[in-house]
Amino acid sequence: MKKLFLHITLFFSLVCFSQNEQLAQYYYDKGDFEKAKISYEELLKEIPLNSQYFLRIIDCSQQLQQFESAEKALQQRLEKHNQGNLLVELGYNFQLQKNDAKAKIYYEQALDRIKKNPNDVFGISNSFERKVLLEYALKSYQTASALEPNFNFNYQIGLLYGQLSNMEMMISTFLDEAFANPQNSIRIQNQLVRFMVDEGDANFNELLRKALIIRTQKNQDVFWNHYLSWFYVQQKEFEKAFIQEKAIYKRNPESLTTIVNLGQLAIDEDNAEAAKEILGFVLENTQDLELLIQANSYLITMKIEKASENDFVAISAELDGLLKQFEISPFTLSLQLIQAHFTAFNLKKPEEGKAIVKRALELQLNDYQVANTKMELADILLFEEKFNQALIYYSQIELDLKNDVMAHEASLKAAKTSYFKTDFAWALKQFKELKSANTQLIANDALEYFLLINDNTAADSTQTALKQFAKGDYLLYQNRNQEAIAQFQSILKNSKGQGSRAMLEQAKQIEAVTLLRLGKIYEKKGDFALALSQYQMIIDHHSDGIYIDEALYFSAEIYNKQLLPEKAKPLYEKVLFNHQDSIYFVEARKKFRQLRGDTNL
Repeated sequence: MKKLFLHITLFFSLVCFSQNEQLAQYYYDKGDFEKAKISYEELLKEIPLNSQYFLRIIDCSQQLQQFESAEKALQQRLEKHNQGNLLVELGYNFQLQKNDAKAKIYYEQALDRIKKNPNDVFGISNSFERKVLLEYALKSYQTASALEPNFNFNYQIGLLYGQLSNMEMMISTFLDEAFANPQNSIRIQNQLVRFMVDEGDANFNELLRKALIIRTQKNQDVFWNHYLSWFYVQQKEFEKAFIQEKAIYKRNPESLTTIVNLGQLAIDEDNAEAAKEILGFVLENTQDLELLIQANSYLITMKIEKASENDFVAISAELDGLLKQFEISPFTLSLQLIQAHFTAFNLKKPEEGKAIVKRALELQLNDYQVANTKMELADILLFEEKFNQALIYYSQIELDLKNDVMAHEASLKAAKTSYFKTDFAWALKQFKELKSANTQLIANDALEYFLLINDNTAADSTQTALKQFAKGDYLLYQNRNQEAIAQFQSILKNSKGQGSRAMLEQAKQIEAVTLLRLGKIYEKKGDFALALSQYQMIIDHHSDGIYIDEALYFSAEIYNKQLLPEKAKPLYEKVLFNHQDSIYFVEARKKFRQLRGDTNL
């Protein structure tokens, strides 16, 4: 009984202590430093060695301009515990009083502490960094490193150089550390990327490129070829990255996997020429079955995406030839599914496509291969307007691979299926959930459809225009592009037709997204002038809508890649200054800087 009473007493003591800590934090966050100070003093009485509570009391005293009280408390604690970081706190207390000479004395004393005992660097450097005394923090790390060879503060030193805008020293320190300790490379690359796309000055990319090239020339270690290849991939200069990867392969011809992945990245960025060159090199230099199938799968997919109907016979024959060469097996599943999709969606022979998929399902496949194959079967069923059957297969994938990326993709396709069959209430619920998906592409796609349904349901309770729009999207899904164009043009015509003012306002709600769809279709067909005209109508007549940033960015991309790059610059600039929350903001900034001549990329 006594033990039980003791446990209950201890429990309530801990609860009360936790509540007091929360109360102190509340006062501090609120800016009520008088009450916060009293609360932290009470907490410190309970745990006198708690340095966090003590430093909060000092902070509150300084906020209240009680500098003498803070100095006295710091001196007393220094005499009692002799901690080096308290010298930094004392110096900062004088700095707040504009007494820089006195502050410097204490800061130098803190550095002297490190000279006598390098282990003091941890507390002292941390205090300097918290006070944003970056030069002193840098000196503290450098001093300790010089005295104790086992200490490695290169990463922290590199960060400090970056914060001090000394880009050359930051790059040099980071690269030296990456080479000496390759296990830190990923962390260092993440920091470099921040400066490449977010925080760096205009010359950062060029400084990094030159530093890497110099190291590649001076040191024959393939480490630097890998790093330079990584740099060029960040810049989307795949041809230059390929030169580095070839150099690596010639010196160490063990695997072409990295080069295959580079080809995939080039495809993702729509750099077909680079992708063909890269994957062609793979086909010429490997007998590895998996790599051969992977490279051929990427190449044939590229052909299909760019093909006209005149190319279909040749592509069909090529697919037959590849499957004859490599045979029907789990290893060639990717080629089999490409053939099934091509047969159903391009040749418009869904029964034959399903037969190919069902044959694949009879093979000895792993869980992911089964899910991938079922996904293709569901896609073809959706093509045939067999909505409920498609939903069954999408649901099976969701259940079989819970929380996997493929499961999220199946969920998105299920939501689109509901959208195509105009079950907007259910589709809206699914898209709402998928907006928070871990995969950015799925989240963005879900958000787009959520806004589309939500906005147009609010504007038109009958959902008449939305139903017509969903029909156009479904025609696009079926690869019936000309019919989709006619459907979207019909929506535009109706939005400008006769009717009550309310009806016309409802129809106009869908006009901007309809123009956006038409623009993307014309882009895909290579009719860039017509695509630009659709985007321009959004810019001219829907500048206050949610699609304006896309219209600006897509227009800029056409000018930059296909027509006159100089005309892209003001369009990128409008995204930068007027649409900072756009998902295209980072890419627009990078390309604007390139066109302005900030970097020699």
